[in-house]
Amino acid sequence: MTDRPLQEPTLLLLTALSDQPRHGYAIVQEVLAMSGGRVRLRTGTLYAALDRLVSEELIEVHREEVVDGRLRRSYILTGEGRVRLAAEAERLYATAREARRRLGLADRLGLGPAPKGATA
Repeated sequence: MTDRPLQEPTLLLLTALSDQPRHGYAIVQEVLAMSGGRVRLRTGTLYAALDRLVSEELIEVHREEVVDGRLRRSYILTGEGRVRLAAEAERLYATAREARRRLGLADRLGLGPAPKGATA
C-alpha cells in the first residue's frame, strides 16, 4: 500500500464501491452524484481506472453477466481497498479539521478532537 494521496476520481470511485457492488454505468452515476456533478468519468478513463484498481487489488470483479448481448461486470471493494479508503478518509478529515482550526471555525462548528491516529 502506498501513502500517496488518492486522486479525487479514484477516491470517488472507491467510495462508490464501498457500500455495494456496482457496474460501470452505476459507478459513473454514483461519482457524478457524490461530486455534485463536478466529476464526470468518461468511459475510457473509468475502465482504465477499474483495470488499475483491480491490478492493485483494491477492487475485484464481483460478477459478470451478459446484458443485451454485452458483458457487464460489477465490481466490489476488497479488504485492502477498504483499508486504503479508510486511511484516505482519515487523512482528509485531519487536513480539513486543521484548516477549520486555523480559520477559527473549529469552535463555532463544534468540531471535536480528530479521530484516534489522525494527524494533520
